Amino acid sequence: MKKRPSAPALLKEYYRSLLTSFGPQGWWPGRTRFEVIVGAILTQNTSWTNVEKAIRNLRKDRLLTPGRLHAAEVSRLASLIRPAGYFNIKAGRLRNFTSFLFKDCGGSLDQLFRKDPATLRRELLAVNGVGPETADSIMLYAAGKPEFVIDAYTKRIFSRHGFTSPDTGYDEIKTLFMDNLPRDAALFNEYHALIVKTAKDYCKTKNPLCDECPLKGYL
Repeated sequence: MKKRPSAPALLKEYYRSLLTSFGPQGWWPGRTRFEVIVGAILTQNTSWTNVEKAIRNLRKDRLLTPGRLHAAEVSRLASLIRPAGYFNIKAGRLRNFTSFLFKDCGGSLDQLFRKDPATLRRELLAVNGVGPETADSIMLYAAGKPEFVIDAYTKRIFSRHGFTSPDTGYDEIKTLFMDNLPRDAALFNEYHALIVKTAKDYCKTKNPLCDECPLKGYL
């Protein structure tokens, strides 16, 4: 019986297979760091297509800067981000983030992102409405810090492939990647984007297309 490669080797093989199959994904599609943060908050419990509609509304009203968004009425924000769903809750979360940013860093993302990663993550998680996935998305995609983002797609693929179980927690799955891959933000960025692509196109919740998946040889 063929011996299964070690976790570091296998995770790297998965990455190479996906990158060869799909090519670079160019994710996260935000024009600015602040827009990435807004997208990370809005994408909770909705599709990216809906987030794009909400961001277009904010851009049209010229609210995609920390100062302008912070100064806007929460009711106005809620109306503009309605396409993203849970708009009243998410408007409050956007305000929570900008309130934190201005109170702690005078509204400066440069100042915020100069913090060491452990401090930055701890402070982001203390913002009401920012959970581990959102915090890590902000750190990776906006701040360029090497924090691997774990989402439902990652959980699905890697539990089906035997790395984890369906009920494995966020931090344990994250440790799998953080401990077995080089701490490289560009690598983490591309790897996560490739995972999302794979789950959407092949590793579906129902009726997965295993025989067509680039990772079929590893099952």
